[in-house]
Amino acid sequence: MSIRRLVIAVLVLTVVVGCQNRSETKEPPMSGQSNENTSGRSMPPLTDAERHVIVGKGTESPFTGEYWNHFEPGTYICRQCGAALYKSDSKFESRCGWPSFDDEIPGAVNRIPDADGVRTEIVCAACGAHLGHVFEGEGLTPKGTRHCVNSVSIVFVPESPESTGRAIFAGGCFWGVEHHFQQVNGVLSARSGYIGGHVDSPSYEQVCSGETGHAEAVEVLFDPAKVSYQQFAKLFFEIHDPTQVDRQGPDVGTQYRSTVFYLDAEQKRVAEVLIARLTDLGYDVATQVVPAGTFWPAEDYHQDFVEKNPGRHICHVRELRFDIPAEQ
Repeated sequence: MSIRRLVIAVLVLTVVVGCQNRSETKEPPMSGQSNENTSGRSMPPLTDAERHVIVGKGTESPFTGEYWNHFEPGTYICRQCGAALYKSDSKFESRCGWPSFDDEIPGAVNRIPDADGVRTEIVCAACGAHLGHVFEGEGLTPKGTRHCVNSVSIVFVPESPESTGRAIFAGGCFWGVEHHFQQVNGVLSARSGYIGGHVDSPSYEQVCSGETGHAEAVEVLFDPAKVSYQQFAKLFFEIHDPTQVDRQGPDVGTQYRSTVFYLDAEQKRVAEVLIARLTDLGYDVATQVVPAGTFWPAEDYHQDFVEKNPGRHICHVRELRFDIPAEQ
């Protein structure tokens, strides 16, 4: 079984010249360790060929990669860490010999100046894996953008017949919220980030200034067959104090506000039902219920913070508040 099929099983001619890497760096020694990052997926160790491109910033030959002419519905994830990078609806035929996308999943890809001083390199925002290069103004799609990606840098995950659930909550410092959500059976991933502001790709320092309007939040992807949105919302209201305004304990500022960022009408309804019940129980709930905008993943050192820093105190302690069944 090939390494790519293994990964999928675990997870259920100017253009040509333009993409060809002109300068490659010396590769570090091969690691035998599996790769695990903010997606919650454990990825198999890189092969030598994959490491040559992903770590050494090499380039595969055109028209040789697995995905250059691949157009099935699904998601393309990072081969090194498993973070979701591109949706299939952004992929197009550019005839360059490499997979081409005219847009990325928001916040998933970083652009940096290439070592050749001419092109713009693209890397996975979660782990820094080399993906390829981005080109603007070619007119190949209405967006005028082409992410030229090496097939070995990505893995395709087909659409599942059972949809994946997604939820976003803000309840103070995201470290503790993320930690509690990660313990739930059925969670596929939980990652910290920023939402609700007016600045693209904000940094932690910008958010802390209070000038971007973002809240520290956690995005959860989950299996609806194992856990429901209502269960997550209930847990959310029990791991932070929903009566506090623009703060959680010692953390003060609008970035620490209590907010449910709903993705559809049903999530909005569930949140409002729970708030109404808390109100009936005597809680003066300050939690906002607002439509979700773009979720920007936080810097890597914020992800899995509690696991990376054992023994560090977190201010999120669960307090049972509801007298209703787990499902409603």
